[in-house]
Amino acid sequence: MLTLYDFMGSGNGYKVRLLLAQLGTPYKLVECDILKGETRTPEFLVKNPNGRIPTLQLEDGTHLAESDAILWYLAEGTRFAPTDRIARAKTLQWMFFEQYSHEPNIAVARFWRHYLSRLSPLQELDLPERMNKGYAALGVMEQHLARHQYFVGGRYGLADIALYAYTHVAGEGGFNLDPYPHTSAWMARIAAQPGYVSMDHKN
Repeated sequence: MLTLYDFMGSGNGYKVRLLLAQLGTPYKLVECDILKGETRTPEFLVKNPNGRIPTLQLEDGTHLAESDAILWYLAEGTRFAPTDRIARAKTLQWMFFEQYSHEPNIAVARFWRHYLSRLSPLQELDLPERMNKGYAALGVMEQHLARHQYFVGGRYGLADIALYAYTHVAGEGGFNLDPYPHTSAWMARIAAQPGYVSMDHKN
């Protein structure tokens, strides 16, 4: 059986848990409290030298890190991963966008505001730029979703899972999603997908 090392509040981890649920794939969940440094222990660093979740342990003992790499591994050969060459490239395009333009701003602002009792002076200085860049990323998504139901090929897939995870909890970082009606409608479509589970769901 697969073993997923995860922190329930993590959007990166939620991506993997959502896909596993929608695939109907059984797995063992091992919760690691990143706030207590549980991913920085010698034991965990053997599994993932980068000391981060999610980390997926395969049946043969191999460990996979990085949420989007895990998504591709799990989705290969399923309806969630496109087989068409350009659709695969566009899926990766949106997943790279999520990791470079979306997550570093929306997820970081959420972590600071939702999990920390107070911000450091440097975080206070950095927050406005994170918010501006987060809204810029939301603007790119809104523009695309004004013309498309989903991100790639007109159907729900990995790009949607990757972007949904932190977008649907962006309000916890202080982001106002009211000016993004197409993004809100897209999130509602995802929540209506078969096998959908919420972020706090435990298998």
